[in-house]
Amino acid sequence: MTAAQPTYQEIVDENGRTYRIGESPRDLMGRSRGWMVWLPWVAMMAVSVFEYGWGAVEGTLEEKYGWSLSDAFWLASIWAVFQAGVAFPAGRLREKNIVSAKTAMLAGAVCSGIGYFSIAHSGNLVVAFIGYSVLGGIGAGLVYATCINMVGKWYPEKRGARTGFVNGGFAYGSVPFIYLFSAFLGHENVTITLDAIGLYMLVVVGLCGFLFKDPPKNWWPAEVDPIAWLKGSAAGKAKSLAKNPPAVRQFSPMEAIRTGMLPLMWVTLVVIGGVSLFGINFQVDFAKESQFGAFVAASSAGVLAIVNGVGRGIVGWASDRIGRKATLFWVLVIAAFAQFGVLWSGKTHSLFWFMVFAVLTGFGSGAFYPLFAALVPDYFGENHNATNYGIVYSAKLVGGVGGGGLAAGVIAAWGYTGAYVLAGCIALLSAVMTLFLHQPGRSGRGATEKAGKQIARTAPAAGS
Repeated sequence: MTAAQPTYQEIVDENGRTYRIGESPRDLMGRSRGWMVWLPWVAMMAVSVFEYGWGAVEGTLEEKYGWSLSDAFWLASIWAVFQAGVAFPAGRLREKNIVSAKTAMLAGAVCSGIGYFSIAHSGNLVVAFIGYSVLGGIGAGLVYATCINMVGKWYPEKRGARTGFVNGGFAYGSVPFIYLFSAFLGHENVTITLDAIGLYMLVVVGLCGFLFKDPPKNWWPAEVDPIAWLKGSAAGKAKSLAKNPPAVRQFSPMEAIRTGMLPLMWVTLVVIGGVSLFGINFQVDFAKESQFGAFVAASSAGVLAIVNGVGRGIVGWASDRIGRKATLFWVLVIAAFAQFGVLWSGKTHSLFWFMVFAVLTGFGSGAFYPLFAALVPDYFGENHNATNYGIVYSAKLVGGVGGGGLAAGVIAAWGYTGAYVLAGCIALLSAVMTLFLHQPGRSGRGATEKAGKQIARTAPAAGS
């Protein structure tokens, strides 16, 4: 028997941008598109232990294996290099249909598991760098990039809030592990604990990834008229569109680079990414040096991770209403303010204010990620988003070196005072840089105002 696929239409607006309508998520994958929010969210939580749990586990590994603080944080830095660096090549392979979303996720599951298995069974730094930093970084990067691009493709009309929600899982998913490491991890149970975490990532990410599927290019949900939506005719849309007008067309990676906006986003993320990783990596150690105790140190890291994740969802929602650029600017100002606050409260041994500024650090050090993830398709379109966002996100590999290994060197030379002051000043610089962002090719305000031609096409019948 032959099953006919649903008919779709392609609507072309006055800028030549195409929107494919008429196919529901059930037509395309047999279930609602809500699955493409919850599955990426769960997978992101599973791999969050790499970045946000390292500050709590590294002390035990240093004692067991004889590693120095510099060794431990160079492991984290190289992990960040590979986690961010894999986004661009993975995006290119996905857009060329060489690697599917499912394949990327299954490879990510295997590599993530190997990352924790390697440090569970060996204290050899070469093994740790290859297993944890390289393979673990690649695994987590494949999961991160695939999940972020997936949710944006299935929710083109609700990108900010959905991207922020999924992105948040990458932070607060680590909270149980932070407390587990701080309270129970010791020399006698390192191997079994880290093996269990590696197995957890392997199974959870693998199961989620098995159900991943991309929509067709230019797809929009069947119940949404993209032209009416872009005009803001639906209630509540006009204000959002005035703040976040859609890309005027689909920009290829080279076209996006030539606008100057993609490089500016990259440099801005280099700067603030280093500050973010510095806070994540060293807040626990600074809390202990400030004589707050192990539980308070773990709690500050837990609060940072929770607020970091929840803040990503909040700013995604807010950016849909007040604009991505304005939201990004204020997030980076808060991140800068928080660096100075953590330093002051630690030096004065004020527990209350230390936790307050830990909250602000958590918010400022992660909330910018979903904003960049939404800004890229807003500026350059969805069809090349896996590659374009991969280029922007690759900035984290440079920031990761600064926020890990280089930051450890700054602390050794200047102490925590010099490191936190430098971090605050750098964060302020990143906020100023966002003021120069503007959407390529759009001279006027608002969204597209009129539609062009409509082209009705019938999809070919599926094979028997």
